Amino acid sequence: MVILDGKALSKKIKENIKEEVRLLKEKGIIPGLAVILVGDNPASQVYVNMKTKACEEVGIYSINHRMPAEITEKELIDVIKMLNDNPMVHGILVQLPLPKHIREERIIEAIDYTKDVDGFHPYNMGRLARGNPLFSSCTPLGIMKMFEEYHIDLEGKDVVMVGAGNITGKPMALMLLNANATVEVCHIYTKDLKEKTRQADIVISAVGKPSLITEDMVKEGAIVIDVGISRVNGKVVGDVDFENVSKKASYITPVPGGVGPMTIAMLLYNTLLSVKLKEK
Repeated sequence: MVILDGKALSKKIKENIKEEVRLLKEKGIIPGLAVILVGDNPASQVYVNMKTKACEEVGIYSINHRMPAEITEKELIDVIKMLNDNPMVHGILVQLPLPKHIREERIIEAIDYTKDVDGFHPYNMGRLARGNPLFSSCTPLGIMKMFEEYHIDLEGKDVVMVGAGNITGKPMALMLLNANATVEVCHIYTKDLKEKTRQADIVISAVGKPSLITEDMVKEGAIVIDVGISRVNGKVVGDVDFENVSKKASYITPVPGGVGPMTIAMLLYNTLLSVKLKEK
């Protein structure tokens, strides 16, 4: 059994990004990322602080816009338009979730797709679906980088994606299809999830339900990717019963230290990509 070490790989990627940023600065180009946080959701604040710290580590200029929860949809879109027009800003990220009175889709569509470093804009999702991606969603992109780093060949593999969300499940399925894997997407309405997962060469779970994936749900030698994040008795855990599933898996990601660090590394990767696209 091999543990897929996202923490170590993200560090390696960030070192490469740091060097590329240094070279850009020598040319007078300073990569900039704008992060918008609406309201005071504690988890969102933690994520934003982590992203800001990661930007500082690699030399990316980070701008944080903290907005009150009462902000109107129009006011938020006006802030995004201002950032769209700012040449110093190469990437724009709106931290989700948003307050209920603000339509998430309207906000995502307001972002200039060439600055959509989260990869959520319909243009970027459409390009991914066509197999010609520009910006890809950070979490699944991070998982693809892990497969690449550990020389895991996806061609012809049977993959079960547990979770069909817009952030991970759907873009992950598209990336796997683009890599010639055979993909089955499962969700809350799926009948007999165990029957699906126990046949899979690769199981990826992004639900946020502790111990959803148990030892009897995976076959011997399966590759298991855990995207879930939950807190149980103050401890961060994933969707996978790691202790027992790891006895059968050939490769497995831990929580924490697996997919999470890769998500932030890919945000920096996409921000750098945005700079490169504008320099062409």
